[in-house]
Amino acid sequence: MIKVTDLSKNFGELKALDKVSFSVPKSSIFGLVGANGAGKSTLMRIIAGIYTADDGSVLINDEPVYDNPAAKTHLVFVPDRMHLTGGGATIERMANFYASCYPKFSFEKFNALLNIFKLDKKRRVRSLSKGMVRQVQTVLALSCNADVLLFDETFDGLDPIARNIAKRLIYRDMCDFGSTVIMTSHSLRELEDTCDRFAMLYQGKIVFQNDLADAKSQLFKVQLAFARKVTPEDFKDVELLSFTKQGSIVYVLVRGEAAETSAKIEALKPLIMDMLPLSIEEVFTYELSSLGYNFDEIK
Repeated sequence: MIKVTDLSKNFGELKALDKVSFSVPKSSIFGLVGANGAGKSTLMRIIAGIYTADDGSVLINDEPVYDNPAAKTHLVFVPDRMHLTGGGATIERMANFYASCYPKFSFEKFNALLNIFKLDKKRRVRSLSKGMVRQVQTVLALSCNADVLLFDETFDGLDPIARNIAKRLIYRDMCDFGSTVIMTSHSLRELEDTCDRFAMLYQGKIVFQNDLADAKSQLFKVQLAFARKVTPEDFKDVELLSFTKQGSIVYVLVRGEAAETSAKIEALKPLIMDMLPLSIEEVFTYELSSLGYNFDEIK
């Protein structure tokens, strides 16, 4: 389990993180979403034990990570750009380095993952494209068989096929080995089909977090048509979040328990009533709008 409590970090006058708190249960995938500069990479580096926080704490399985070499052998951090690639290092040489740091590194798994991505371990890392470097990072991280995996913007630069492969492999690792995973992205869409729970980081603060299933189960977009004119006042018996009209069609966004909310809307006697699925992007947009935030830059 990863537990982050009241974490704060300043760089001079810049407050990068401001009392950030959340927890990630064992064997789950947690998505951390935020625009560039929101503080995601700083937070990931503190969790990985690379940076130290000014205030607050990070515990992984009830142990601090900073200045704890033993704990770091059970944690792999995949940064937004690959390091240790100087001197013409090959993929194979990188694997040997990782194996020297992580006692559970599996060369059998490493070779199998290379085959999945169709990568040649004799290739020099500096000769690879950005997308191929991302694939190598994913292969190396998963080959460590670590308890905790931290992926910072891992899917950035991957083509759609490689992105889907990476997502499936990370999910498989979580299922097979009970790994605990945190993934960051500036894109909600990138994480929607992978993560169990989400949080949004904005200007160094967690402004919203929820379980994906819970978030979707309480919000509904409904398409309606009536034989009469309706206004938002007609929906006073439900928690109405938005009301829009396009010609004769009315779209409402409501919050509440599904059966009860549906029954109350049906009592208005619509001619047509369709419950439309919400994407995680829509859930976050509406939830955050209700808090007064504007996240148009997050797509």
